[in-house]
Amino acid sequence: MITGKKIRVLVVDDSALARRAIMTALSSDPELEIVGGAEDPYVAREKILELEPDVITLDLEMPRMDGLTFLKILQEHHPIPVVVISSLTQAGSAKAMEAMNAGAIDVIGKPNGNSNMLHISNSLAFHVKGAARSRRRGAAEKAERRVVATPSTTTIGTFSPRKVIVIGSSTGGVEALRYLLPRLPNGLPPIVVVQHIPANFSRIMAQHLDELCPFSVREAKDGEELKAGTCLVAPGDFHLSLVPFGMGYKVRIGQSPPVHHCRPAVDILFRSAANHAGSHAVGALLTGMGIDGAMGLKELQSAGAETLAESEESCVVFGMPQAAIRLGAANQVLPLSKMPQAILSAITAKHAKNP
Repeated sequence: MITGKKIRVLVVDDSALARRAIMTALSSDPELEIVGGAEDPYVAREKILELEPDVITLDLEMPRMDGLTFLKILQEHHPIPVVVISSLTQAGSAKAMEAMNAGAIDVIGKPNGNSNMLHISNSLAFHVKGAARSRRRGAAEKAERRVVATPSTTTIGTFSPRKVIVIGSSTGGVEALRYLLPRLPNGLPPIVVVQHIPANFSRIMAQHLDELCPFSVREAKDGEELKAGTCLVAPGDFHLSLVPFGMGYKVRIGQSPPVHHCRPAVDILFRSAANHAGSHAVGALLTGMGIDGAMGLKELQSAGAETLAESEESCVVFGMPQAAIRLGAANQVLPLSKMPQAILSAITAKHAKNP
């Protein structure tokens, strides 16, 4: 974790124009210091040793050695927080998800046209600072977190259509969701997830989770009805909220202004669940940089929902959960390893009280 000094950033990209645009975008933030740039992993390796950066931004498509291979080598021999900057394409999104599985802290979508990099400068700086504040994990802990549960094929009963589980996460959240969701059984009330992730990447993430989970996981569509045994993921760059529909809910997707510099925003989802589901909801706030989701979790709690926050010991970045805990918004604070059982216990307890 970086405190009390500027965060030193090395920019790795084979395009001189892209490097310059990224460096210019980041240099406008007073908390960041751009210590250099590198056109490929071989040059980056030497500059890492020379400049000792706190964070690296890494393009994935480069000559001589691709970014994904370099990332894997880097994590094995010289662990350092990495923010991947990947093209907004199907192939780029798939590689970005693979990079996060290989140890990248976060991912940013590279705009089509380097001149547009300045348009995402605030978002880019936010993610870089989040990576710098991330907690580095040992190899054993990383391996344990990546062990995927064997999906359960059993169901656990029938719930009221008013029940819903809402989950919010940001930096480190893709890994956390890969751990949490497959460990939940089939047959639960609908699950809705907001993960801070760029446009185009959310669909790939949902597809990866769908392969791991005993229930269906997919990117949400506007107007889609929530159904038991289904997990909907907010599309990147779109807010997601719940609205009443029959005895249950459907999702509303929109592009109203970002909240806490985020779109999708966890607060939007949590607030809508508080308004419409109230005590029938269970909310969980996982790892992430910033304060998004804290006020929403407080509103859920005030509405009678069971509220959970990930504890510092397992968070990659203890930002969003910490903000919620400081508000007194979390009924339970617990590590990620205990979150699946806590969600299951909470939703079944509420079913017993309010069938």
